[in-house]
Amino acid sequence: MEGWIANLVVQVISGAVGGTAAGSAFKDLSLGKGSDAIAGAVGGGLVGQILASMVSSTGGDVTGGLDIAGLVKDIVGSGIGGAVVTAIVGLIRNAMTKS
Repeated sequence: MEGWIANLVVQVISGAVGGTAAGSAFKDLSLGKGSDAIAGAVGGGLVGQILASMVSSTGGDVTGGLDIAGLVKDIVGSGIGGAVVTAIVGLIRNAMTKS
């Protein structure tokens, strides 16, 4: 159980960082720092869980229980997922305000 919670925390934090980075990189899609982080955290958690169910890890026996490959997968996948979800929410918001 602890491993699942730790993975989810890493995914949510990575997603929040990715969402904030996307909002900073694409000013026209930014929702504001806090909202970028929230959208990114949601996206990172969702994409991270999807990746975890699709891609299996090696197990991490060599490093004393810490699965480095799984950790890198969580950080990269969730960061990208958070950035993408933040951009999509920004696009939807912009389309709704133009109507």
